[in-house]
Amino acid sequence: QVHMVESGGGLVQTGGSLRLSCTSSGRTYSNYGMGWFRQAPGAEREFVAAISWSGGLKYYADSVKGRFTISRDNPKNAVYLHMNGLKPEDTAVYYCAVDRFNTGDVYSRERYDYWGSGTQVTVSS
Repeated sequence: QVHMVESGGGLVQTGGSLRLSCTSSGRTYSNYGMGWFRQAPGAEREFVAAISWSGGLKYYADSVKGRFTISRDNPKNAVYLHMNGLKPEDTAVYYCAVDRFNTGDVYSRERYDYWGSGTQVTVSS
């Protein structure tokens, strides 16, 4: 089983930047698509970004387009979420997830199975 670990969260002011990292213990996930989701208090977990196994395809939620960039480094078994121009509404716990079967809606959480425990991002106004 693949265990995902997110890191890089923290407290930042509006307009600031953070880089989230997702790595795994156990088996490599370099053959799988990967996604980032977030969940704010009292809200549903929502799609943020996704990347294909090769890195050639990338998908973004409208709310983060132009501000966030997803990337991956397969030799390092890592996926990143570069977040610029952060806003208070970006405050949430951010999760990475593995897309093992490449079926279904890439924007839907149902497509992903292995999830990390999340990292908190807080953007102050």
